[in-house]
Amino acid sequence: MTGNSNLSKQSALKFVVIIGVVSLFADMTYEGARSITGPYLAFLGASGTIVGIVAGFGELIGYGLRLVSGYISDRTGRYWPITLVGYVINMLAVPLLALAGSWPLAALLMIAERAGKAIRNPPRDAMLSHATHEMGRGWGFGIHEALDQIGAVLGPLIVTAVLYFKGSYQTGFAVLLVPALLALSVLLAARLLYPHPRDLETILPELETKGFSRKFWLYLVAASLVGAGYIDFPLIAYHFEKASVVSDNWIPVFYAVAMGVDALAALLFGYLFDRIGFSILITVSFVSAFFAPLVLLGGFYLALVGMGLWGVGMGAQESIMRAAIAEMVPINRRASAYGIFNAGYGLLWFLGSALMGFLYDVSIPYLILFSVAAQLASVPVFLFVRKESR
Repeated sequence: MTGNSNLSKQSALKFVVIIGVVSLFADMTYEGARSITGPYLAFLGASGTIVGIVAGFGELIGYGLRLVSGYISDRTGRYWPITLVGYVINMLAVPLLALAGSWPLAALLMIAERAGKAIRNPPRDAMLSHATHEMGRGWGFGIHEALDQIGAVLGPLIVTAVLYFKGSYQTGFAVLLVPALLALSVLLAARLLYPHPRDLETILPELETKGFSRKFWLYLVAASLVGAGYIDFPLIAYHFEKASVVSDNWIPVFYAVAMGVDALAALLFGYLFDRIGFSILITVSFVSAFFAPLVLLGGFYLALVGMGLWGVGMGAQESIMRAAIAEMVPINRRASAYGIFNAGYGLLWFLGSALMGFLYDVSIPYLILFSVAAQLASVPVFLFVRKESR
């Protein structure tokens, strides 16, 4: 029995790592692009309000479509085909930005990239949840997020190198075609090696449930408050350029630093989540809430510290927030749960991003106040969730 268990853990770990490598190349692609989409929209003539709305609407579409994708994945059981379609859209939209000659067309491609990510995330996360059963949810999702964020560091650095050698924004987007094709290639290999990821989890008999638990809905409320107050990086980058906090060449570097912190935080928080539980998410949500005044009011070094805190919060959102869901819902409804969770989270992210884009043009202190207050409001709700868990 022990031998079979060890074999199962090794197989599960290999699956997590392979999918992590897919995410590494995928993040090189779209995070490299996102490091300059704010300045690129400004270059094409967009205002701060437009940047905020485009970023927020992209997230709304990106998270709203997950509701549909998750439901269809659970109903049909076709997790791999849906994942593959999503990745193709997600990856190919980025290099096409090199051909955009106006901000509306660039905005459309940015939204298409988010839509592709929406389609592939619920079935992919459901497959990952099966693999993380044996090794620990937090650790498994933490490993995946760490590999994911290595790509998120490399992508902006690639774009930085292009800009440093006097390349244009369009050249930066075109270069990202290479990691996009690598991501799709590794994904196809994963499909061949692991055609049935659900076999990685020892499935216990479950009672049929008509709906999700009260704990799940409270958790969704808390996470959505965090999303509402979390400033999207395109607006932060827009501010860096407009306020001359850093030069154009340094903006992708700041993003790369945040992604590096994200990767380390995901591993650390994933490890701690498996050992001390939900309390680590509450602590991180409180601490990371204070990035806004640093990035919007600080100079070069305070803004860099603020981006570090921003990365800490993102590391928690992309690892232990996902890990916690797998423990709250039935195994045969996980893709739906991820879809519902991300749809609610994305709706609040969109509303918050649009409001913060408007507030940026009106009053930066009001923007900061909203950002910090919304995130801190999540803490008491998370405390209720912890009480429900106990």
